[in-house]
Amino acid sequence: MRSSQYSGLPAWVYVPAAAGAAFVLLPLLALMARVDWSQFISLITSESSVAALRLSLVTASISTVACVVLGVPMAVVLARTRFAGQSVLRSLVLLPMVLPPVVGGIALLYTFGRRGLLGEHLEVVGLQIAFSTVAVVIAQTFVSLPFLVVSLEGTLRTAGRRYDIVAATLGAKPTTVLRRVTLPLVLPGLASGAILAFARALGEFGATITFAGSLQGVTRTLPLEIYLQREVDPDAAVALSLVLVVVAVLVIGLVRGSRGQM
Repeated sequence: MRSSQYSGLPAWVYVPAAAGAAFVLLPLLALMARVDWSQFISLITSESSVAALRLSLVTASISTVACVVLGVPMAVVLARTRFAGQSVLRSLVLLPMVLPPVVGGIALLYTFGRRGLLGEHLEVVGLQIAFSTVAVVIAQTFVSLPFLVVSLEGTLRTAGRRYDIVAATLGAKPTTVLRRVTLPLVLPGLASGAILAFARALGEFGATITFAGSLQGVTRTLPLEIYLQREVDPDAAVALSLVLVVVAVLVIGLVRGSRGQM
């Protein structure tokens, strides 16, 4: 019986599509097959693993809040205004998405390090940021911020300005329009961007190890713990990797759910 829906796709397209799906799924299946399930709980609940997971969750949450505080105004300005150099600014905002994370870590080190552009002045008043938990948050925020800005800017452009204009015509002040009209309309996009930023922060490695180092309980996040365990305890590294995979799946589900509400 012929299907009532016509996809309009040639049959050969399904072959590379299936190959692409297998390319993504097979490594994940191989990872699951390598897990020592009999020792899984003990591997992910060791002192160092729990400390790394706790640090990752705390710092990723703080950096997500920082992304919202900094990213929402940036996205609003990029989506709602026109000014000279706007395209250049947008490119610079997106730069951390394409830079190798280790390059971002080096840039942060030369900004906030002891001999950095700002770090040497902070050192005078007794503030040392590099190789501290604060450095972890800064590194995560640096690489995660573009994800929120891109997601929210796109949502703002899609939503348009008609409701903002109506509210302003009725006498609402700009702050009131932003708070009561603009942001509620794009809340699903904001939630999606925040979730993506959290996921990126949770998986951050290169900038963190370059700028913050790897001190247990202070700067050693879960990705760093996995990297170190790979050499001394491969079973623990595999188990912790699966934990991050599960978190990533949950994040994808949350993002799809928030976009489905738009």
